[in-house]
Amino acid sequence: MRSLKGIIIIVLIVAAVGFGIFLASRNKPEPAPIVEPVSGPVEKTIGTSVQGRAIKSYTYGSGTTHLAFVGGIHGGYEWNSVLLAYQMMDHLAANPTLIPANQKVTIIPSANPDGVFKIIGKEGRFALADVPTGDQSVGRFNANGVDLNRNFDCKWQSEATWRGNKVGAGTAAFSEPEARAIRDFMLAEKPKAAIFWHSQANAVYASECTAGVLPETRAIMNAYATAAGYKAIDTFDAYPVTGDVEGWLASINIPAITVELSTHETIEWEKNLAGAKALFSHFALD
Repeated sequence: MRSLKGIIIIVLIVAAVGFGIFLASRNKPEPAPIVEPVSGPVEKTIGTSVQGRAIKSYTYGSGTTHLAFVGGIHGGYEWNSVLLAYQMMDHLAANPTLIPANQKVTIIPSANPDGVFKIIGKEGRFALADVPTGDQSVGRFNANGVDLNRNFDCKWQSEATWRGNKVGAGTAAFSEPEARAIRDFMLAEKPKAAIFWHSQANAVYASECTAGVLPETRAIMNAYATAAGYKAIDTFDAYPVTGDVEGWLASINIPAITVELSTHETIEWEKNLAGAKALFSHFALD
């Protein structure tokens, strides 16, 4: 009898312990989900300047529809286009979901680092406080004195025009290492669209070489301009432009637009963020 009671007691103890474990497991908090860290951009050196400074690209996202944004092809003369590019980089890094899943975005913040150095006097990133006052036009050209946006293979001429003045365009199309870096990147990546930030015409321009404006070029021009509040203009006609990168891209069927900020001193951040978002939406169903 005592043995039976002992067995019953043992069974009851085991059951009580098991029930206690069951209750404890139910009240145990769920483990926190594992959050993968947000990866930074893919950084590459796509070329070097005349004086050996790196020309870098930064790619965000992993989709197959590729958009490219380029600042600073006119170096320190348009330093605000470089600052705008860096601001966009920081924003994309902090807001990775801004880029639709089907897209990736590459930013080349400074396509003419020697021209930037002429004005800023320091390597790499800089701040508004680093920018001196006074005439900054010398920063427009690379270390060979070439206007890089006259060195591409679209109606190239050895002597080109800028605001009624004659400027050097190099010894041949793509004679300059900075132009070759942009060329090689575009040929390798074949982006769906290329956006070049400039200043200070306060408008968005389409591109063309000899066959007129591509329909998609006009579509992205209108999308960006409408969202940003800039004028949309098919053709820049203030003076003849030869050898420009946007025209060369049009000649190889890559839609390209020129976004001209309204001054040389501001980045017009909210406007240009709205313009970039409009392009992300435009290509979201691509």
